[in-house]
Amino acid sequence: MLIGITSSAAIVFTAAKAAGATSDELASWMLVLGIGMGVTCIGLSLRYRTPVVTAWSTPGAALMASGLKGVTMAQAVGAFVVSAALITLSGATGRFERIMDRIPVPLTAGLLAGVLVQFGTQLFSTMHGGFAVVFPMFATYLLCRRWLPRYAVLAALAVGATAAATEGSLQLGKVELAVAAPIFTAPEFSWQVIVSVGLPLFIVTMASQNLPGVAVLRNEGYGVPISPLIGWTGGVNLLLAPFGCFGLNLAAITAAICTGREAHEDRDRRYLAAVWAGVFYLCVGIFGGAVGSLLTALPAALVLGIAGLGLLGTIAGSLSSALSDEKWRESAVVTFLATASGMTLLGIGSAFWGLLAGLLTALVTRGGRRVLDSTPQRPTVRAESPKVPEKTLPGEPI
Repeated sequence: MLIGITSSAAIVFTAAKAAGATSDELASWMLVLGIGMGVTCIGLSLRYRTPVVTAWSTPGAALMASGLKGVTMAQAVGAFVVSAALITLSGATGRFERIMDRIPVPLTAGLLAGVLVQFGTQLFSTMHGGFAVVFPMFATYLLCRRWLPRYAVLAALAVGATAAATEGSLQLGKVELAVAAPIFTAPEFSWQVIVSVGLPLFIVTMASQNLPGVAVLRNEGYGVPISPLIGWTGGVNLLLAPFGCFGLNLAAITAAICTGREAHEDRDRRYLAAVWAGVFYLCVGIFGGAVGSLLTALPAALVLGIAGLGLLGTIAGSLSSALSDEKWRESAVVTFLATASGMTLLGIGSAFWGLLAGLLTALVTRGGRRVLDSTPQRPTVRAESPKVPEKTLPGEPI
């Protein structure tokens, strides 16, 4: 939750200000975003017993930060409604899931590694200005991986917070608790705003957020149906859009934390991490007015350090999966590099273009064969019961 909020809340604030939001309207945005993420995290994770983590659309917020200038709040809400309706329709028709099921596993693994690699490198680049905070975290993580692997990330966070407080960069005294209230804005549908903001918001949410979010679940072997996840996130988004919920989608980075071994050794119990993330998102929503002051209290080195440590295992697993099949290795590397580049074309993030580059590489280098019809079979998680022989002889072990 800390990583999800602190990494992009400032972008959400900028987008809200671009639409002329008041402080109360901004608090309403945080309230409904927190409620939307909390409800979907808890409900979907309990329904499918899978760590389903949702998030707001960070690239969508970045797009709005420039696209909403000069737009009224009512027109912005109209764009939110259109985008949410299109996402809901994508889930209801099942088109998005059918496309994802035909994408090769090594390419989705390369895409996920490309999305997450920046956090791995930032773990070390932040040592340049935050050595006193990040290095003790890294050392603690290594020691705990040797003797207490399950608590390595938690212990690193505690040590990092202590180090930040000691050097004076953690200033919790500035945090002011304030309960947010929802503010309804009747949507106004302007075709110019819908074309310039609503449709691009839908595209970047699906391509830059839901696409890598599905890759996280697939890479960890969770066979949960994708269409209901997309449909429910879009439906909740549609319901809360008049209050400032601009975009809900499947998470990638925070989901990777909840699907890893650090969440629980038992894969079937990792959904509890997503449930608790949802609980904390609800708390963030209720105290939406306090999020801004909390952002100033947490040093960037602490946030980036814990994000990098929490994702080390996922990055390693993604790279291993991407490079395991020699037939797809070159395409997976292209996907990884293009995604990791962070390029943005036509307002769409690198996750979409990285996957497109990988598919193009496979189509060209493999002689134009039907690439999507020869994709490796996706791993699925099945509960296996011990095989007991139908008849046993006396004294024979069962």
